Amino acid sequence: MKLWEKGVSPHQKIDQFTVGNDRELDLILAKYDVQASKAHATMLGKIGILTEEEVEKIVDCLNDMTECISNELFTIEDDFEDVHSKIEFLLTSRLGTIGKKIHTARSRNDQVLVAMQLYLKDELAEIKGQTKMLFDLLLDLAKTYQNVLMPGYTHLQIAMPSSFGLWFSAYAESLVDDLYFIDAAYKVADQNPLGSAAGYGSSFPINRVYTTEALQFKTLKYNVVAAQMSRGKVEKSVGFGISSLAATLAKFSMDVCLYASQNFDFIGFPDELTTGSSIMPHKKNPDVFELIRGKCNKLQALPNQLAMMTTNLPSGYHRDLQLVKEVIVPAIQELKSCLEMAHFSLKDIKVNERIINNPMYDHIFSVDTLNELVQNGTPFREAYHQVAKQIAEGTFVPKKDIQHTHEGSIGNLCLDDIREKMKAIL
Repeated sequence: MKLWEKGVSPHQKIDQFTVGNDRELDLILAKYDVQASKAHATMLGKIGILTEEEVEKIVDCLNDMTECISNELFTIEDDFEDVHSKIEFLLTSRLGTIGKKIHTARSRNDQVLVAMQLYLKDELAEIKGQTKMLFDLLLDLAKTYQNVLMPGYTHLQIAMPSSFGLWFSAYAESLVDDLYFIDAAYKVADQNPLGSAAGYGSSFPINRVYTTEALQFKTLKYNVVAAQMSRGKVEKSVGFGISSLAATLAKFSMDVCLYASQNFDFIGFPDELTTGSSIMPHKKNPDVFELIRGKCNKLQALPNQLAMMTTNLPSGYHRDLQLVKEVIVPAIQELKSCLEMAHFSLKDIKVNERIINNPMYDHIFSVDTLNELVQNGTPFREAYHQVAKQIAEGTFVPKKDIQHTHEGSIGNLCLDDIREKMKAIL
């Protein structure tokens, strides 16, 4: 069954090519289409298109579908093009003529838009929750290890003193930046497109304000053409948020892989969180973080992929837009799995608290030693050359009792202030 059929079915090859994996993806969107259909039916009752009794029967039937979906009993057979045709078929099978009225004053175009945006709102809220969990863990680790020094690097050369507290909280605060993008995407998705129909509105006197409130959208996407143009744009906005989070996770995962190697030996994990080698008995591989790195690097291409699929499309609907669904839905699931596994593994991280005692890291204290000379009256450039000469001659004695006091430094991590930033964005 296809909502647009007029008595002639398309060739099987056409059907297979145009539908693609929509049926599978639509199972994820099914509950949102039902949710929107209930609001739409109730609105039709309020403007006199449906009677009160008809609305009640439609809503009851849709509630049964919601329960079916929740119990994972809802299916979309090959006879149906998508979730929308299956839901209308079920309504018509049970209610007869009443079921045939559900599509009044709407199009598959705004059905897809509203279902997708409801889905994206839920998923973005869940991503924010998962990110907050990882954020909290990172800040807890930062507090636990705030006084444990580690080498800081530039150009992959030892540079200056850092700390595990500084390292963990750096990624925590980076997650706040990522949620600014996620929050922006949520605001773009939080505009009701229902009622825009095929992109040019309807001659029915529908009440779009009612459906906006019923579906808990913050506002309307007022202009019906703009509502249709938001398809692809909403997903791309989400793509930027996903990409930003993925970049942070990928960079952190690279650090973990580097620092867990025997050459660094900064951190480690219990055996059950690592994998081994088929021929090397000593191996403890950080496969989880390698896969997070790889998956998140792939996710960083998401905005560009979505842009390429929608670039140069004129206003109005085009079938190209169907393809954004098969990109954004798996990407969301991939990001959520990476967030989950990062948190799951990181809670058992082991920190080498004596790493800084290795003499190979003595030179990272050169700047602090230099700064002490400056504070005691030596001009900076003279102090620089003096310490450089000591290093070259092998006579350098590091000043290890360092004092960093400014905001955001080793000695003043501002963890509570970083928590407040996260609290504000949530």
